[in-house]
Amino acid sequence: MVTYDVRDPKRWRKLYKLIRGYGERIQYSVFRCWLSDRQLQKLRWEVEKTLDPEDAVLFVGLCEACVGRIEARNRPESWDREGDDETFRVV
Repeated sequence: MVTYDVRDPKRWRKLYKLIRGYGERIQYSVFRCWLSDRQLQKLRWEVEKTLDPEDAVLFVGLCEACVGRIEARNRPESWDREGDDETFRVV
């Protein structure tokens, strides 16, 4: 998963187009990417050329089990997990 916070609209568009070539956009500045180690290193190198010091990019590696536990919800009231025994950690 790749997520970013880029302040300048021109740099934001450039980064958006770059990452769009590697994965699927799931939210405004969040992409799901299935990358080999080589593709990841290439993407990181290309992203680094685009950023300014005020920008931030986060690359999050997820295992298959983690990916399987991802839930997408569109209503805040549906986030309540009362009664669930399983604990989730958000980092």
